[in-house]
Amino acid sequence: MVIAMSKQVWKGSALVAPVPPALVSCGTLEAPNVLTVAWTGMLQSQPPKTYISVRPERYSHGLITESREFVINLPTAALVRAIDYCGVRSGRDESKFEAMHLTALAASQVSCPLVGESPVNLECRVTDIVKLGGSHDMFIADIVAVNVDEELLDEKGRLRLAKAGLCTYAHGEYFALGKKIGDFGFSVKKKKKKRPSGNGSNGNNGGNAPAGNNGNGGGSEGGNNGGTHQNQ
Repeated sequence: MVIAMSKQVWKGSALVAPVPPALVSCGTLEAPNVLTVAWTGMLQSQPPKTYISVRPERYSHGLITESREFVINLPTAALVRAIDYCGVRSGRDESKFEAMHLTALAASQVSCPLVGESPVNLECRVTDIVKLGGSHDMFIADIVAVNVDEELLDEKGRLRLAKAGLCTYAHGEYFALGKKIGDFGFSVKKKKKKRPSGNGSNGNNGGNAPAGNNGNGGGSEGGNNGGTHQNQ
């Protein structure tokens, strides 16, 4: 059955949402600069490669072009005032680090600073600058190091990013991330079956099959589904 839905057709526009209003730091530790960039994201996983798109007339554009380095500092709800301010003020006129009381920390692999108040900082080295022929230029970069606040790690050293209080941006408005609604791959994950109790020592009463024999949710079929989904 085809269900009719009422939609209006508009001309093409930048309506991808939500996006991260990332604080992108550049310049040097002695003369740090920061701007807010929403046009950013991942390009590939291995080796990790990202991008930011910046208008050529921006002060930061020249700094990044010259140094070929920048840091993507993940945005949080606690930083929303600084995020907004750094998106509407220019580093030509003032130090936005000082104006917003941000802390410039030394990075491990690049000369530009980290924003200390951000919980995760991605150090990036530019490999390509793409002239898009419109409002922005794209800086394609390798992620050469990641800095993570230790308070986001659990007792096994795993990152718990939900504790960071991240925020997003959509159509002119900022939003704090809401409740968790799923894990990656949950839609194809097989439920574990309860093993029946076995009465014999020969393993023929169920529950003693090898882990790779399509049984108990741990067999090759379930494993292949998860791997294929991840590689898409």
